[in-house]
Amino acid sequence: MKTLRWIAWIMTGVAGILILIALISLLTGATILGINHAVNFFHTASSILLLAIALFIGTKQCCCDCGDCKDEKKS
Repeated sequence: MKTLRWIAWIMTGVAGILILIALISLLTGATILGINHAVNFFHTASSILLLAIALFIGTKQCCCDCGDCKDEKKS
């Protein structure tokens, strides 16, 4: 389960980078990575963040049941 959490954190970082690229693209009006509209970056980032949130919730439920994560309290 810790591997899935690492993947979720990496996905969160990638989404953050995409949001920064979108903001730069909006402010400069430049085409970045061949994408003309900054909104495409925001759509991709939101999808990645939703997947990361699902992974965080899924691993939280599983870790608390099986006792894999000792530092998390059982709720």
